[in-house]
Amino acid sequence: MSLRSKPVKGEKSVFSTTVRKCGVLAATNCNLGGVNRDNPSVKNIVILISGAGSNMAAIVQAAHQQRWSERLGIQISAVISNKAQASGLAWLQSCSEFADIQTEVLEHTQFASREDFDQALLKRIDVHAPHLVVLAGFMRILSPAFVAHYAGRLINIHPSLLPAFTGLNTHQRAIDAGCKFAGATVHQVTPELDHGHILAQAVVPVLAQDTAADLAARVLTQEHLIYPKAVLDFFKLEEASRQAM
Repeated sequence: MSLRSKPVKGEKSVFSTTVRKCGVLAATNCNLGGVNRDNPSVKNIVILISGAGSNMAAIVQAAHQQRWSERLGIQISAVISNKAQASGLAWLQSCSEFADIQTEVLEHTQFASREDFDQALLKRIDVHAPHLVVLAGFMRILSPAFVAHYAGRLINIHPSLLPAFTGLNTHQRAIDAGCKFAGATVHQVTPELDHGHILAQAVVPVLAQDTAADLAARVLTQEHLIYPKAVLDFFKLEEASRQAM
């Protein structure tokens, strides 16, 4: 769970590595199975954001440039935000090449409890029969029931080298701790905050003069690189597992 800035164009890796991948990534919910009801061969992705959604933008752009839909049957069907003013929605709506991606808003402030919101969000997501749900700067702690519903097909990116520095203010905490390196982690979501199987990590140096903002910007460029790759690897590993059965 983390705040995000605007997408960074022309970004290059400082140094980045995928450190661990799970053999079987998508133990899909038996009720939905992540199957597109209109076309069972299409694998839908739903992305959740709360703000600028720069990681969402990185994934959407990678999917478009690498032709995920045509080559692999993977499509981003919807981007949903819990905030109507999320600038990531406006960015997506302004790009004609992404017109097929539905944008939706479900305000969490309109619900009496976290559980009520999560149940309403779950129903909204399931309209798209998602194979994978991607958290991209979605600033909500999810209820155990929500996480259980998408077990094995719900992933997040966190701006630290997990298991270090779960929660908020990760960059300042890394600087205060005297860390020489920091980074970002893509992981499966479990009921415990910022835990779950690690799918990918990127590492950047912490420089002597760094402020939290400096470090955050350096890490964010790496997030934009590893998150689209981790999403794609999710499907590739799942397909490899299926063929091995």
